[in-house]
Amino acid sequence: MPHLALYTFGVLKSPLTDPSPATREFHESGGAVYGQVGRQPGYLARAQAADRSLGAQSDFDSDWGEWGEFAVPVWYEKGRTPETIALAATLSLWTDLRSAFDFIYTGLHRTALNRRYDWFERTGHPGHVCWWITEGTIPTWHDGVARLEHLHAHGSAPNGFTFHHSFESAPDSPTL
Repeated sequence: MPHLALYTFGVLKSPLTDPSPATREFHESGGAVYGQVGRQPGYLARAQAADRSLGAQSDFDSDWGEWGEFAVPVWYEKGRTPETIALAATLSLWTDLRSAFDFIYTGLHRTALNRRYDWFERTGHPGHVCWWITEGTIPTWHDGVARLEHLHAHGSAPNGFTFHHSFESAPDSPTL
């Protein structure tokens, strides 16, 4: 049975290390949302750095295990050092589209989503992409980036789509 992969990406107005109240609110909101996602029906897994407690300073130098090397879209032009990174990205697996949609557009995540323009730049690029994968497959950060860039250039297609322009799951969905 296919599973849904979901990659989200946003460019923050300020670096993650900015001590401003808005950045602090973003961190607090994210912590609460991450605490809730594991209890969401249909949620399977998300990319988590394996070595943050061992000294990795950023997403770019972390070990993501099966999720692959951390990657960002070509339009991200801000910093890549711990002091200058200004992005938020997630990569997750779901049993179905409805479960992921419900999580994104209800509860704590919806509350955070309502504040997105306080925290994120309006880049003119899509903020998420979904695609179907075969059960047992772990998507990589590079998969997510490639599909988000393809979505931006060509619009929704079976190999990369949005919640609002989705495609039914199919085991033979094309890949990039």
